[in-house]
Amino acid sequence: MNKITVYGIPNCDTIKKTLDWLRKNKISFEFHDYKRSGISKIKLAGWCKKTGYEIILNKKSTTWRGLPLTEQEKITNQAAAIQLMTENTSIIKRPVIEYEDKLLVGFNETVYKKALNK
Repeated sequence: MNKITVYGIPNCDTIKKTLDWLRKNKISFEFHDYKRSGISKIKLAGWCKKTGYEIILNKKSTTWRGLPLTEQEKITNQAAAIQLMTENTSIIKRPVIEYEDKLLVGFNETVYKKALNK
């Protein structure tokens, strides 16, 4: 399998669960902490092209719920969502896993087994 990169923030429980699952299944990966290293608009645009910004933008997050309604209402297209996600990386669904020019978004052990456990 080609290189796997996991994007997230290290103190997130879902990220911890994902990394533990990958280690348990002896799947090597690189971790990109976008709190520390940031995330580019180009990277986010690429993800959104593959999945749609609605999948990448986590509207169930505490960060989203903490935004004023007027700010939430401004997020009506991909460009607005990408701008918000670069400014508030905590609002990006976690994890985002890149592999073989594909993406997995969120933790789903069944999907991981099928996609990554080859």
